[in-house]
Amino acid sequence: MKKKTLSVIAAVLLLILIVGAIGIISRLVEKYTPTDERVELSEYFGVSAENEMALVLQDQILEEKGILEDGIAYLNYEVVKEYLNTRFYWDANESLMVYTTPTDVIEIAAGEQEYSVSGDRTETSYVIVKVNGGQAYIAADFVQQYTALDYEIYQEPARVVLTYQYGDVTRAELKKKSVVRTLGGIKSPIVTDVAKGDKVTVLEQMEDWTKVVTQDGCIGYIQNKRLGTLYTETLTTDFVEPEYTSIQKDYKINMVWHQVTSQESNYNLLQDIADVKGVNTISPTWFSIISNDGDISSLANPDYVTTAHGQNMEVWALVDNFSTEIDTTTVLSNTSSRKTLINQLVASAIRYDIDGINVDFEAIPEEAGDAYIQFLRELSVKCRKNGLVLSVDDPVPMDFNTHYHRDEQAEVVDYVIIMGYDEHYVGSDAGSVASLPFATAGVQNTLAAGVPAEKIVLGIPFYTRLWQTDSEGNVISNAYGMDTAEYLVSENGATATWDETTGQDYAEFTDGEGYFCQIWLENEASLEEKVKLVQEYGLGGVSAWKLGFERASVWDVLLKYVSN
Repeated sequence: MKKKTLSVIAAVLLLILIVGAIGIISRLVEKYTPTDERVELSEYFGVSAENEMALVLQDQILEEKGILEDGIAYLNYEVVKEYLNTRFYWDANESLMVYTTPTDVIEIAAGEQEYSVSGDRTETSYVIVKVNGGQAYIAADFVQQYTALDYEIYQEPARVVLTYQYGDVTRAELKKKSVVRTLGGIKSPIVTDVAKGDKVTVLEQMEDWTKVVTQDGCIGYIQNKRLGTLYTETLTTDFVEPEYTSIQKDYKINMVWHQVTSQESNYNLLQDIADVKGVNTISPTWFSIISNDGDISSLANPDYVTTAHGQNMEVWALVDNFSTEIDTTTVLSNTSSRKTLINQLVASAIRYDIDGINVDFEAIPEEAGDAYIQFLRELSVKCRKNGLVLSVDDPVPMDFNTHYHRDEQAEVVDYVIIMGYDEHYVGSDAGSVASLPFATAGVQNTLAAGVPAEKIVLGIPFYTRLWQTDSEGNVISNAYGMDTAEYLVSENGATATWDETTGQDYAEFTDGEGYFCQIWLENEASLEEKVKLVQEYGLGGVSAWKLGFERASVWDVLLKYVSN
């Protein structure tokens, strides 16, 4: 009986050991056996609708989709603009795709055909721009004409792999067939198969797995032991970037803005510049946008130009957007109104023998940023063809005005003028109109934005502001010329002292009406500190707002640093 019991117990223990061993083995097998689960490629690429095409941008799969129709790949406009070529501009109001080269403005209406000749000399055509559900798409072949871009189309599901960044990439060949998985682990689902000898682009190498991109646009992970030796391959393109030529004077620009308010005031020019020295450029405020269709008002006068030329001054006529009757976004966003505005400006310049156009569009809203730079591109084409200098007035760079696209301005315009003033303005707290640190930051940040020094003109103020604060803390401000500002200080028994922080003379006093008054003076000393920046940074010159606010002695100061 006892032996039988022991046998039973032994059998049970053996069974337990066997079951345990089987469990352990099963878990080990499960742990080390790769999964054969596969992702659905249409889901992986996010393609579901008919004619929809995934966009693989070199090493990333975009959420945005393209269209594949009749073998033609169409790229989402926003993708083209953000990643490939910022110079495409979609006018949704007029259903026009606009592309600007240094010499031409190309307009393509949605649905318009492009003709091409194939190898057997047969002519084929395709639609360049399609609109689907309010979204614009551009044929990849057309984008490629103006962009460093290569692409391959793949099916099942439809996708296009785009190469737009050139240079060195890391490659590897497969030593043996393998699979690409979604993550680095054998339990991750399979994305695609790769064969021995296939090339992959290496994105990131880890201890056991490497993140790669296959030639057909699948992104995932391969075991390191499947990869051959990593090597470097240099991607090249035959595309040649267009060259934007600029008018660059062989002297420093010494410009002054001249506020012209009527035809009669044009005839005061000789009197207004009687004490001026060294100025080689004058910018009369002649043109204003007066309608959302792009029409302008004009105070241009041929006698003014003749007089200025007789004083060895070029005339860069200013155009502004100050009218409350117009909406800047509307004017700039429509191709037809941009064209009207540009044609009228250039026609006036030719008619009156004007030397250049100075664009002074202020308070441009962020939503109009792309339209604004498109306007400058298109205007630059006409100016380039007619030998007109194109300059643009920009505020000091700040986080909230990056939409002025200074990097692109640097390509298409001749001079970028920093309006190095209005640091404090009507409605702000009391402070300097243009402290030295403010002007310096304006120069440094404009350079950092990509504008070359020789294209930068520093705008300086000939005016200052008197700030008056009442007993309740309310602040009012008025602008004055140099002599008047200093008269206000002395008339109230105050003395101005040099402020190292702002690089200006500062005074404060209580006036006869009980206001606490503060003033940061612009004078020969403060302007000299700012104009030194022209030499320090090798800038293209200086421009002052405005003629009539200065003292005659100021011109000698400017000439020390901005000489012809």
